Amino acid sequence: MRSQPNLVIVNTGCANLTSVNFAFQRLGIDALITDNPDTIRKADKVLLPGVGTAKAAMMELKQRELIEVIGALTQPVLGICLGMQLLTSFSQETSGVTLLNKIKADTLLMEPNGLPVPHCGWNQVIPVEDHPLFFGISQEAYFYFVHSYAVPIGGYTLAKTLYGNQFSAAIMQNNFIGVQFHPERSGKVGSQLLKNFVERV
Repeated sequence: MRSQPNLVIVNTGCANLTSVNFAFQRLGIDALITDNPDTIRKADKVLLPGVGTAKAAMMELKQRELIEVIGALTQPVLGICLGMQLLTSFSQETSGVTLLNKIKADTLLMEPNGLPVPHCGWNQVIPVEDHPLFFGISQEAYFYFVHSYAVPIGGYTLAKTLYGNQFSAAIMQNNFIGVQFHPERSGKVGSQLLKNFVERV
């Protein structure tokens, strides 16, 4: 029987830390919430969750001395919602926020052709690349979103969603992966995606 990887959830001070951890517990997977740099460096897999504003999240990472730590990671890293956006280069939020710059993309205010912002609720996620993160997940699968900013479609896009306009639902560059939706709030398909990250990525 294959041993479970050492899985760490970065303590960003954001509100969805516990719900992400509970999602792994429901799968029988142990994860450690920590902001200890050495523990994060030694992990086999790293989760970067986040809700709220990019500016506040980057301030938290700076105060915890984690910006360089995360940037130097070579193991698989999965950013969730705001955590995904933090992996990009820049956010249009407020007067502009410089981010971790691990995925060469910008996070922009949504322009969904008159639909309400934030984009809140269930929406279809369509993979555009054959990636193990989406193993066993239907092309018709719906995930749960809550966000006002999004990453445009580009060469880094793993999956897309339509809400007035298309945007990236999942992105990747090297070992850094991000999903705009909340897998921890997306039922069975969300659980499958988290299991895939642990077992297949």
